[in-house]
Amino acid sequence: MPDQDDSLLLYLNDAIATTRNKEDLFRSVTEKLRLIFPFDAITILTLDTEHQYRRIFLRDYLGEVLLPDVHAHQPTRTSVEGTPIALFLRQPRLHQYDLQEFMAEHGEFSPFRNLLERGMRYITVVPLRTSGQLIGLLSLVARRRPELSELDADLLEKIGSLVAVAVTNTLAFEDIARREQEKTMQLALNNALLSIKEREELFRTIATEINRVVPHDYFGVRVRESRSPVRAFAEFNKQPDGTFLALDENRYDDLPKSEASKQAVVELFSRPGVYVGADFEDLAQRYDMLRYIREQRGTRSILCAPLDVGDEQMAALILASHQPLAFTEETLELIQTLVPQIRLAVQNVFAFEQIDALRTQLERERTYLIDEINTTAAARLDDFVGGSGVMQQVYTRLAQVAPTDTTVLITGETGTGKELVARALHNLSPRKERALIKINCAALPAQLIESELFGHEKGAFTGAHDRRIGKFELADKGTIFLDEVGELPLDLQAKLLRVLQEKEFERIGGRRVIPTDVRVIAATNRVLEDEVAAGRFRADLYYRLNVFPIKLPPLRERPEDIEPLMRYFLERFTKQMGKPVRGLRERDLKALRQYGWPGNVRELEHVLEQAVIVSQGPFLEFAGFSAAAQVAPATPETGGPIKTLKDQERDHILAALRRTGGRVSGPNGAAVLLDINPKTLEARMKKLGIQRTVEVR
Repeated sequence: MPDQDDSLLLYLNDAIATTRNKEDLFRSVTEKLRLIFPFDAITILTLDTEHQYRRIFLRDYLGEVLLPDVHAHQPTRTSVEGTPIALFLRQPRLHQYDLQEFMAEHGEFSPFRNLLERGMRYITVVPLRTSGQLIGLLSLVARRRPELSELDADLLEKIGSLVAVAVTNTLAFEDIARREQEKTMQLALNNALLSIKEREELFRTIATEINRVVPHDYFGVRVRESRSPVRAFAEFNKQPDGTFLALDENRYDDLPKSEASKQAVVELFSRPGVYVGADFEDLAQRYDMLRYIREQRGTRSILCAPLDVGDEQMAALILASHQPLAFTEETLELIQTLVPQIRLAVQNVFAFEQIDALRTQLERERTYLIDEINTTAAARLDDFVGGSGVMQQVYTRLAQVAPTDTTVLITGETGTGKELVARALHNLSPRKERALIKINCAALPAQLIESELFGHEKGAFTGAHDRRIGKFELADKGTIFLDEVGELPLDLQAKLLRVLQEKEFERIGGRRVIPTDVRVIAATNRVLEDEVAAGRFRADLYYRLNVFPIKLPPLRERPEDIEPLMRYFLERFTKQMGKPVRGLRERDLKALRQYGWPGNVRELEHVLEQAVIVSQGPFLEFAGFSAAAQVAPATPETGGPIKTLKDQERDHILAALRRTGGRVSGPNGAAVLLDINPKTLEARMKKLGIQRTVEVR
């Protein structure tokens, strides 16, 4: 029936010319073919230009689905070597085969065995050629032997030529569409990299853009830094509405030995791979983590692409799907073209977060420095109060050493003004434009002092979540003031000695030696010679610190300075508190002069501050001070024996201990009452032979 044949060819030609949708086109082709040639299944294979690999372009089972997908566990592109396809390619024209006879002659082939088991016995193979080039094969499978005449065979070959054109056109359209999608995706990723700095938002955008081309249900980037376990860097699950929701890494808490299970799959994810179908099922039996996500999350296939973010870090991109055949080798090739962008995204986020952490840290340090600078602004020689002879000697030594880089050791009792001297030394030095960094060695636990002094690297110890810059590094080109240096533990004394000698140090957990240009000023209320003799302070460090000593006299040794100090503090507190100026009784002034002042200038300052606060009448009231002043009154100028300063100090400490029931430290202890450091008080008690337990009268 030539007219019918021509009509069919014209119909197919018109369909090929006007239909762009692959499914619609080949549904029409299949329906028309079956009207003329009875068959039960149709397959179209395409070939690469070298005819070494094939792809399944179309597979359709008419009516009831008779066969499983025999290629379900193979990549889309498979080799033709060693398969019947290689034999089919040698036939220049249409050829018919009896599957049973074919296998008897050429050996078993599992897809053909599956066909036979379901009653399919005959296969007609039509070469698909366009412009003289073989681009694929059309296979028609039937239960009954097709009776094809030469005219039928000729018509099928002509149809094959039309189908070849349709396949070529469809592949070209799909390739163009895929390339457009890929370009759009890459452009979107580039835009995200340029505009988004926040980790979650950036990787949610990346997951969303990749999903447009490679649908997936899970997107994850997992990283492992040197000597650290694997951790989630960014993980998302696709929601029913298609959006991606960030996941909590703690979701594996119900997985037994979850950390070990995570580590076990590191080896699998360290190389590119697609694990689908039977391959994934096999891996799920070997790896607890994969079995867990299959059972609990419904995962059926995985794609992995290592990111190679740096020497100290490993990272991998992982996509997962609930579909058993979600990914192919071609998918992996596409994802690997995106690896440079995703790697850059990971590196950028690492950098942005580190910069943000450093910015936060530097902001804290800036606040600290501003406070220090504001405080130091008043520390000059002309701000010192008191013209006694002993203080004039202090001023002379201070002025002599301030312009140099010489290490200074300031000694003196608590409250004598050691920090004020340190600030003056800095402000009178060439380093005054840089920072004065203060650290109180007695105020920090021993295990934290080293980190405070020298800093630490991220992960150097438990709790070291970020890098910390130490005080020596912060004080570079400036001055560091080590207050209460006598409280340093012996092991840290050795490390401090190295910094003083070598002018370099290392952060805790760091490998880089950091040079430092810092002037060191140290202060202590201990007698370091005694500490050295007792083995509590290194002799070599003592001599390294004691290059230029400045000893501050206690207030009791400069009684002529008490009145000018009182006037200075009264003027300051009156202005600060907006209080009226009140008079000072002669008897109160006399009592203040005669008092021993174990807390020195600081104690005097606090007494006057309290007086300004509580006074109501025309005169300053010292009610809170009078009882203490009466404890150790000065000896009258005439008559009676004169107490030594040692006896007077002993009586004063005993009185304070009686008042506190023998308690030395704590909020209700004698140290608070006397306004001195508890350790200093204990040292004084030991020196004066005062027992810790005092009878309360």
